Amino acid sequence: MNIWITGAEGQLGRSLRKVLRDASDRCLFTDRELDLTDREAVLRFAREEQIDVVVNCAAYTNVECAETEEQKAYAVNAEAAGHLAEAMREREGLMIHISTDFVFMGGCCALLPETAQPRPINAYGRTKLAGERAIESSGCNYMIWRTAWLYSAYGRNFVKTILRLSAERDELRVVCDEIGSPTYAGDLAEAIAEVIRERRFVGGIYHYTNLGECSRWEFAQEICRLAGRAVRIHPCRAEEYPSAVCRPKNAVLDKTKIQERLALKIPHWKESLKRCLDELQA
Repeated sequence: MNIWITGAEGQLGRSLRKVLRDASDRCLFTDRELDLTDREAVLRFAREEQIDVVVNCAAYTNVECAETEEQKAYAVNAEAAGHLAEAMREREGLMIHISTDFVFMGGCCALLPETAQPRPINAYGRTKLAGERAIESSGCNYMIWRTAWLYSAYGRNFVKTILRLSAERDELRVVCDEIGSPTYAGDLAEAIAEVIRERRFVGGIYHYTNLGECSRWEFAQEICRLAGRAVRIHPCRAEEYPSAVCRPKNAVLDKTKIQERLALKIPHWKESLKRCLDELQA
């Protein structure tokens, strides 16, 4: 099969490049050199390369900038997703699309199943939900994977920010009233690669994060503990932290469906965090 991975220079894209390097399938990786908002360019690439599966990791992910650049975010997160879906419908292929917990408003105590009603509370969430809707209405075969709190050894993310700040300061303040499940991009990439290798192409919407849950404050504490950083981390409320964005307070995703239907084993977030830190310190 011919597998097309978009957003190849992002955290998940680079993680997929690593796990798919020995794949028996032909894998094509693209990033900014192919404009996904250009419908004709997307359709032409899919035709010429005879794409069977597209894994869409491309996204406008700057949550704060999306508040003032919602149209730009919409072009990448919704319109481009629609173009890829159209290409897969034409090719009778499969689209694996990466979405987010930000399609939910959060605030509840229960785990959120795939059937929970989306209600985004910021521009990023609205544009990602629009992308989901475009794929669902396209008529293509699709698997939408919602994830959350993604981090890796690549790019900018919460883990690397905490490591940098804890090396520069004796004390930190971190939000304690936002609850989620940290997700190591390497684990998500391995799960996607396994589904492709085993051809477990069962359509629908799925939730994938690492197991367990924590606040951002607890996450920061574990990062510093594992990294051996002697820094005091003070909890604070989200409203005390200056931000132009409303974020979900509690958007922990229920992984039961993806575990049972796709037979995936998901590591706990603490186990995966240690592996990521080992990778960073290697």
